[in-house]
Amino acid sequence: MVSRFEGRSRWSVSRPGRHSRRVAAVGSLLGTMAILSTGLAPHALAADVRSQQWYLSAMKAEEMWKVSTGEGVKIAVVDTGVNPDTPSLKGQVLTDEVPEALGYKATVDHDGHGTSMAELIAGTGTGGSLRGLAPDAKIVPYRIATVGLNKAERTKAPDVRKVIKAIADSDVKIINMSFGSEYDTPGLDEALKYAHEKGKLLFASTGNDAETGGKINYPARYPYVVGVAASDESGKVGKFSEYGNYVDLAAPGLNVPTWCDESFNRYCTGEGTSMATAIASASAALVWSAHPDWTANQVLGSLIDTAGRDWARDDPSVYLGYGLIRPRKVLEKKNYQPGPPNTDPLAKENVRGVVTADGEPVSASKESKPQPSKGAPADGDRTSETASGADESDNTMLWVTVGATAAFLIMGGGAFAAYRSRRGT
Repeated sequence: MVSRFEGRSRWSVSRPGRHSRRVAAVGSLLGTMAILSTGLAPHALAADVRSQQWYLSAMKAEEMWKVSTGEGVKIAVVDTGVNPDTPSLKGQVLTDEVPEALGYKATVDHDGHGTSMAELIAGTGTGGSLRGLAPDAKIVPYRIATVGLNKAERTKAPDVRKVIKAIADSDVKIINMSFGSEYDTPGLDEALKYAHEKGKLLFASTGNDAETGGKINYPARYPYVVGVAASDESGKVGKFSEYGNYVDLAAPGLNVPTWCDESFNRYCTGEGTSMATAIASASAALVWSAHPDWTANQVLGSLIDTAGRDWARDDPSVYLGYGLIRPRKVLEKKNYQPGPPNTDPLAKENVRGVVTADGEPVSASKESKPQPSKGAPADGDRTSETASGADESDNTMLWVTVGATAAFLIMGGGAFAAYRSRRGT
């Protein structure tokens, strides 16, 4: 956000790109246009949407669920609100744990994005709906102001800094932030640092504008926040996925089912770093549930150590960070040693801040784009190829502003290719 920040935050969310494939043959239009129903029976929709969750088999979810389902872990979804009444989320959303002063319409999702993130994390799959990667985790919803709201509702939405501080003082373990902006928000870094000090694990989208000269994004850019990039089935990072030394991990983010819109009538498939962030949060929940005595540092450290990559652990990629997230590699080892509880796995980045490939502090402009190289191995230990052609889709997103000028967005859209480059040292 800009230094002229005054008043309440006003944030954003993503919709599937124009060329996103439709689940259950549903017609999908851009923005807030109508979703055309084909009249398919619910069982037909259910069967199709579950078949679209390719990442569950790629990540070997069934095997992981024999060890951990995320039980006992609460995840705050800071987004457009979360609808607790979808088949996938009934009984999963802890509405009574949101402070009254910060709970304005937390369970009214005006866009469908926040509900989608919650289902990707902790959906039960009831009736053939989306199955979350951590189906026994619980969601604590927060609705922040977005561009789809009128002025009256925007002013009632809680200040995101107060939201983060409130979450920090709760027993929530993970904060999912599927949004980002090129602008700094005065005071938000302090709130996030406070949450880190209180033992929370913070995940944020890295952004979707790499192909159009996009900027390095907040809050992923802040210290203590795990920046998540989006990858496809082969482990390739999306062309649209923002890059820089604030990218820490990558997770599936292509052809992932989400609700088409706020009507909650149909699922559509889309791509973006929002979805990747939710899947990363769910991955952390699986590990933390299996090891409830671990600290946030140990959970994150284990995910970094076991991430799929074809480069040295101490030589992270500006596109894929430490690699593709693989929680099963932690869960399959009963005696996994996570390292010291107070050692920050991102200490180098957190102390030095975001830097260019030459090791210089990043200015408001984007760092120079490194030359493409190899991608990361997929969860099945496959190594991706170098950049190749891919079907392109529009980068469609809903903007959110802070004060009068700054803008936040929740990620959506883009096409995928493989890139890998070393971070600046």
